[in-house]
Amino acid sequence: MQITRNSTGQTTVGSRQWFTGTVYVDQVATPSGRSRLGASMVHFTPGARTAWHAHPNGQTIYVVEGIGLCQRRGGPIEVIRPGDRVFFEPEEWHWHGAAPTRFMTHLALHDVPEGGSAATWGPQVTDEEYGKAPSIDA
Repeated sequence: MQITRNSTGQTTVGSRQWFTGTVYVDQVATPSGRSRLGASMVHFTPGARTAWHAHPNGQTIYVVEGIGLCQRRGGPIEVIRPGDRVFFEPEEWHWHGAAPTRFMTHLALHDVPEGGSAATWGPQVTDEEYGKAPSIDA
């Protein structure tokens, strides 16, 4: 058993290379030993979002608070709310983030390949792409 005390971690600002807008990330789990689990609590400010990306073994996000948006390549933009779980298939290109006028926090979980990368990053989601989101009141 290993306990990592809350005082040892620190919140980091999401990389401009991977996010549009202001995003804060708290590491929850990092691969070590036989465990390949990577997990982060990701806090999106209104309008903030990831770039297009894919995970070799897929990704699950669990919305903790706020209202968000997500989309897989070629699919509609979906509104997501607290308690919603989204699974993105392995190598499925997608993005996720906050609604234009709301904060959103989700827990992101993925299996990191040994010696590999947790994600392949693509271009930023453009304002035009993001602007096609349905109303969050829908």
